[in-house]
Amino acid sequence: MFRLSRTKTEYIMCDFSASRHEGGDVSLDGQVVAHKDTFRYLSSMLQKDGGIDEDARHRISASWLKCHQASGVLYDRRVPQKLLDKFYRTAICPVMLYGAECWATKRRYVQQLSLAEMRMLR
Repeated sequence: MFRLSRTKTEYIMCDFSASRHEGGDVSLDGQVVAHKDTFRYLSSMLQKDGGIDEDARHRISASWLKCHQASGVLYDRRVPQKLLDKFYRTAICPVMLYGAECWATKRRYVQQLSLAEMRMLR
């Protein structure tokens, strides 16, 4: 049976066109559903204007989190460099690039990801 949580339910209204559609509140069983400008879906951040700025920031911060979680391995001088490179490519890079294949490629996002990667590799 499908159950919908009234307290956890949120919605986002995507406005891709220049025309603005003003609508009433969305309600569920008499309770107004919260309206959001950004929405998290399957570990990606969606924006109402279709942009990916928030998703790029989220991916970079998620990869920094993974980098800090793995700092015990990454900063251990006894671990060979070849193993560190392999660990970085298999554990940290996928976190940063998850969902990036769906992004509209813009120089700004490539620069942000490259900058974050270079800072992590230092």
